[in-house]
Amino acid sequence: MPSLPSHELSLRIATEADALCIGVLAMQVFLETYATEGIRPSIAREVLEQLSTPAVTAMLAAPGARFILAEQAGHLVAFAQVQVGAKHELVQAVRPAEIVRLYMQERFAGRGLGKKLLSRAESLAASENATHTWLTAWVGNVRALAFYARCGYFERGSTTYSFQGEHHENRLFVKELANRDAP
Repeated sequence: MPSLPSHELSLRIATEADALCIGVLAMQVFLETYATEGIRPSIAREVLEQLSTPAVTAMLAAPGARFILAEQAGHLVAFAQVQVGAKHELVQAVRPAEIVRLYMQERFAGRGLGKKLLSRAESLAASENATHTWLTAWVGNVRALAFYARCGYFERGSTTYSFQGEHHENRLFVKELANRDAP
């Protein structure tokens, strides 16, 4: 399928009606990123439990949760999930916000969409009075680790992401926010 002109790309805040598409896109990206050796029961259970439409609907309704969607010609191609007020022991900030997920379809990578979406997520966090954003990235996701460093995030240490009894090393990154206008 030919790519569409970038001027047709739009960003908007998600509503509950977007839960289905967010969940399916999240499943797609999660599997492409983390199921590098194929599907095993723990990965299948994690995807179905954490990224189902009801699970995403609950995430959308959570206090402080915001999703920014990137669409092209009415099709969801990427999203950023922000959780205002999320704390972590490696983040020394009074009012932090976590970038929980920044997921995009592979064919849109390398076009500046990730940077645009991350910038909008940072602006949204700042508009909610967050002073810092933080995020974690799996150590096996070399492209994401390099991307966040290029975007001004500083590595603060190692943390663990656990699911279905498995433990996976991640790196935690933090960025101090400038005073930004609301998105």
